[in-house]
Amino acid sequence: MRKSIISFLLAAGFMTGAAFADELKLADNAPESYTVVKGDTLWGISGKFLKQPWRWPEIWQLNKAEIKNPHWIYPGDVIVLGNCNGKPCLRLLKNAKADGRGGNGKLSPRVRISSLEGDATPSIAMTSIEPFLYKPLIMDMASFKAAPRIAAGPDDRVMYTTNDQIYAVGLTDIEAGETYQVFRQGKEIMNPDNPKESLGMEVIYLGDVVVRKVGDVQTLQVATSFREIQIGDRMVKSPEKTFLNYAPHLPQQAIEGKVASTYGGVSDVGSLMTVVINKGALDGVDVGTVFFTYKAPRMVKKEEKSEPDRMTPPIKNANLFIYRVFPNISYGLVLDSTMPVNTGDLVNAQAAATE
Repeated sequence: MRKSIISFLLAAGFMTGAAFADELKLADNAPESYTVVKGDTLWGISGKFLKQPWRWPEIWQLNKAEIKNPHWIYPGDVIVLGNCNGKPCLRLLKNAKADGRGGNGKLSPRVRISSLEGDATPSIAMTSIEPFLYKPLIMDMASFKAAPRIAAGPDDRVMYTTNDQIYAVGLTDIEAGETYQVFRQGKEIMNPDNPKESLGMEVIYLGDVVVRKVGDVQTLQVATSFREIQIGDRMVKSPEKTFLNYAPHLPQQAIEGKVASTYGGVSDVGSLMTVVINKGALDGVDVGTVFFTYKAPRMVKKEEKSEPDRMTPPIKNANLFIYRVFPNISYGLVLDSTMPVNTGDLVNAQAAATE
């Protein structure tokens, strides 16, 4: 069955770079200009102008060096649809008032140099992915068992919450005041192409603890707890938060896989929700890779054994923006869904045209 589905996709042209080579197609009733408002995303803004919003680096004419550092856009800026050498392109008119150059509100072309902070417009909805960016998500069992652990409390309780004092062992090279994230063993993510193969163990983030005293047994205080912390839970040092604003792009080679899991056990996933796919860095996936998800073709029921095998066409149900990558799996944000995305749905990323 799997070979039949892959053959069907190849025959249908889903695994080629043809879509990338197509001319940019403007959205129906694309506006001549648009004023950016707070809460916009570059993906959403480009969807007002393009039928394929994931291709916004092209209409903005970003070069390869800018893919990982797109131009920053702010509320009040005006985006104008233009023509560049016969192709549609977007130009940015900066808001003079927002730039602190007086209150006359005049618009003029200007480059703004700034880090992505405050009101800057992100590539995708950061509120939807922030909980996943800086938390431990995937770990193998050996690493889990070797991680520092919560070893005891000051009393006979087995569960602890915000402001409680607890004790840990296994923390090394630490200083008072440092923050650690606490997590617990979760479900194994199995490969939908090989149900006996584990792609990793999803861990459950519980909260943060702060080091109060250093010693052979470390004294900690629970700073925040989203779930009650228990004896035996593990810890990892909290990473520094950096705002990554990667632009969407196709990989250098075609990649085909499946949705391996939905975060939180949700059965039907829609826009701005997260899924896990069974492809990762070892397969050529990186942050910003765009996949397209499809309902798997189904075998058409035969009335006679002599009939040839026939498959229903795959139905595209969403775009998928990859925002966190591990060796064998990746986390992606579902965008522009037209029907629910489910575990087992097909995903593919078409190869970018080589220069």
